[in-house]
Amino acid sequence: MSIQYIFLVSRQAKIRLVKWYITLGTKEKAKVLKEVSQLVLARKPKQCNFVEHQGTKVVYRKYASLFFVAGIDLDDNELLMLEVIHRYVEVLDRLFHNVCELDLIFQFQKAYFVLDEMIMAGELQESSKKTVLKVIAQQDETEAVESSERGWGDINLEGVARTAMLTVQELKQSFAR
Repeated sequence: MSIQYIFLVSRQAKIRLVKWYITLGTKEKAKVLKEVSQLVLARKPKQCNFVEHQGTKVVYRKYASLFFVAGIDLDDNELLMLEVIHRYVEVLDRLFHNVCELDLIFQFQKAYFVLDEMIMAGELQESSKKTVLKVIAQQDETEAVESSERGWGDINLEGVARTAMLTVQELKQSFAR
């Protein structure tokens, strides 16, 4: 499956997240976003969740007030893409404890991180929710270590050490270097 782009758009046609896996100019990207957003938002709820647009297959799914939209090659499996979208939403749900549009606005970095962990260069790389969430937890622990200015008191060193397969003492020594 070759994914060309993924974006999230609200019912008010506001783009909340966009990731491109093909090379296009800025004007071309804006044109595609506008046209595909209008196309998806104009469709009725009972209509099919995929439609062709300028040589690509647009696959979308609505969750609450957001549409998750992906552009894939014409010969790709649209049902598989619907499952990829659903898996992405499931991971976001677990990460944010019932994800909403505001989570994606204020914590967009995590939404991008999840997407990057699942999809690389337009290809599905990781479909396991457990694995993706584990990597995100490791990233959060690493950020906590790096951003801590008050020393080791607030950091779960045991969790970080387990993640890195080190003892707490080895972990402290590696940061002291």
